[in-house]
Amino acid sequence: MSYETLAAVDLGSNSFKLQIARVQGEQLYLLDALKEPVRLAAGLDKNKQLDADSQERALNCLRRFSERLRGLPEEAVRCVGTSALRVAKNSRKFLEQAELVLGFPIEIIAGREEARLIYLGVTHSLPASSGRRLVIDIGGGSTECIIGSGVQPEKRESLLMGCVNFSMRFFPDGKIEKSSLKEAEMEARLIVQSVEAEFGRDFWDEAIGASGSIRAIADILEENGWSKGITPEGLSKLREAILKAGHADKLELAGLRADRRPVLAGGFAILSGLFAELGISQMQPASGALREGILYDLLGRMSDRDMREETVSEFTRRYHVDMKQAERIETLALHLFKELAPSDIAEREDARQFLAWAARLHETGISIAHSGYHKHGAYILANADMPGFSRKDQSRLALLVRAQRGSLAKNPQFTSPESPLSEADRLLVWLLRQSVILCRSRDENSLPQAKADITPKGFRLRLPDGWLENNPLTLRALEEESADWNAIGVRVEFN
Repeated sequence: MSYETLAAVDLGSNSFKLQIARVQGEQLYLLDALKEPVRLAAGLDKNKQLDADSQERALNCLRRFSERLRGLPEEAVRCVGTSALRVAKNSRKFLEQAELVLGFPIEIIAGREEARLIYLGVTHSLPASSGRRLVIDIGGGSTECIIGSGVQPEKRESLLMGCVNFSMRFFPDGKIEKSSLKEAEMEARLIVQSVEAEFGRDFWDEAIGASGSIRAIADILEENGWSKGITPEGLSKLREAILKAGHADKLELAGLRADRRPVLAGGFAILSGLFAELGISQMQPASGALREGILYDLLGRMSDRDMREETVSEFTRRYHVDMKQAERIETLALHLFKELAPSDIAEREDARQFLAWAARLHETGISIAHSGYHKHGAYILANADMPGFSRKDQSRLALLVRAQRGSLAKNPQFTSPESPLSEADRLLVWLLRQSVILCRSRDENSLPQAKADITPKGFRLRLPDGWLENNPLTLRALEEESADWNAIGVRVEFN
């Protein structure tokens, strides 16, 4: 399905951003952009809970964004949360309110997925290059480092340091002293040292900076005539100016916006550490970043270049999945799903995709051990880096793979009153389990022409007359399956 307009919402640790673009063939033309300095990371207390003030600032911003997004289809809008929401222990409760206010689902993405999307946004904003690029994005709560060629990232890393948390930690109340600035720069260097072996000067040809902190510093250096782009010499001049001011409120520099003053020192310390440890002598700012990457990722999904498909294919190779068996189960599961699919087109396509991916990945854990392979597979899918998938997506895949076999009554996803399973996912689990049982012989020639129904109290699997009598092992498995579902209050029949 294609759309004429796409929108990206970036719930960053420093700012919330909204970008809307028009689709023209394989290109995007930016139509509108909104940005508000919410400072979400500043609202994290010592227990990693978002305080009431930061949540209120965020919700008020999202109310304003919702007006601009009104009327757009859900599939044409992607909203992502980054570092502060990854860290916050009460992010789930906050997201429930945020989604109601915004009117669209919000995903929390992992640091390396954030890095991939940043690289995608940056490379689409720059001329093509045959060399390897180091792309750095200093956000409010984390810093992403990526090396890649063309539009393909090769190395990705997310470091837990950002302009907001560094400013709060080293420059509380805005006071900037020589000792605290030196301490902040040294801390940044120590953190960067952990990735120097992979991101040092020998591994790239040019350095590119993305997002607010780096673009703000580049603007200051150029406006004051200290350097074109960002250089060590320009950073030295800026260090002197920051120390001379002595306080964030007293920073009066050409090119510095008022909303950047509170976090400039933290962002500067991180960039200084990156320059020192990675051997950067020149960095150019780019206009593209995370929100542009989200838009191009959405465009790819519409153009049959879905990164999630590539990731699933890579995982089947990496974990030596028996693709013939995976294809048998996928074919049967999708055949049964076709008869029972939700009436809503978007929900139907979403469910179909996840069922297909789960079928292809259901034996991922066999490379670890056959015993409990469904549990091993679920752990891999929940915790591995999976480009294109959000944390919520990975949890959903892990749920399906974990529930493909074994007792449902012992699976907390089926028994927990706090997080009840959705009707759609319960259906997908049932379809996957039936397909695994019927394909147990690993021979497509023995598969029956199965059909399925949704009944008032559960599900029914229909098989050809006499087939079960000729397949007593499968009959026994289906009897046990029926009892397993009955134990959690779902009536499952087969005939």
